[in-house]
Amino acid sequence: MPKPKYNRVILKLSGEALAGEQGFGISLDVVNMIAAEIREVVNRGVEVAVVVGGGNIWRGEAGSARGMDRTTADYMGMLATTINALALQDSLEKLGVETRVQSAIEMRQIAEPYIRRRAMRHLEKGRVVIFASGTGNPYFSTDTTAALRAAEIEAEVILMAKRGVDGVYDSDPHINPGAKKYTHLDYIDVLNKGLGVMDSTATSLCMDNRIPIVVFNFDMPNNIVRAVMGEEIGTIVGGGAPK
Repeated sequence: MPKPKYNRVILKLSGEALAGEQGFGISLDVVNMIAAEIREVVNRGVEVAVVVGGGNIWRGEAGSARGMDRTTADYMGMLATTINALALQDSLEKLGVETRVQSAIEMRQIAEPYIRRRAMRHLEKGRVVIFASGTGNPYFSTDTTAALRAAEIEAEVILMAKRGVDGVYDSDPHINPGAKKYTHLDYIDVLNKGLGVMDSTATSLCMDNRIPIVVFNFDMPNNIVRAVMGEEIGTIVGGGAPK
């Protein structure tokens, strides 16, 4: 079996990705599919941490735009990420994959508190660690959580699993059939062109810590495994990518 390119990865999943075709809530079929691919990655000796969003249940910015206090709305979004994390943990453990959920907001009955050294020890023992509740602070996205946790646990790459798009384009490929797909980008290009790979705070954090980002379509079977193996799928941001 070929050797994986990466030994420790952060897999970033949007909340919408877990909703499947229904567009909201949790599709157990999608969650089970993702869990099966994570198991395959773990079986290849790769240490996997996951950051999951909560937009399939609640999006803080949307609540704020409708008059809700932004801090309250963001805390509600953090709770939504925890619901998604528990769903993914359940699916993984049914497949025999030891999993721990670590929450940035203390919820001791359902998750461990986030402790960096404990998270790294779980990874070293072959357990999947799911980081829930974002950074624990309002005004920060789960993209920023992925960048922050990747730096903290010394992950080699962030795998950004997108739904319905196979990389980064210069415009929306669903609207513009002539949109150009990038295979490699520099961090500064993402910021200057406003390409929307992740928010500017997260992109800057990845740039400062030289954490590469692989953006790919997880709808295609085995793409998570292929990304870990280093196959050329999607778009690579940073990490020594050619300009």
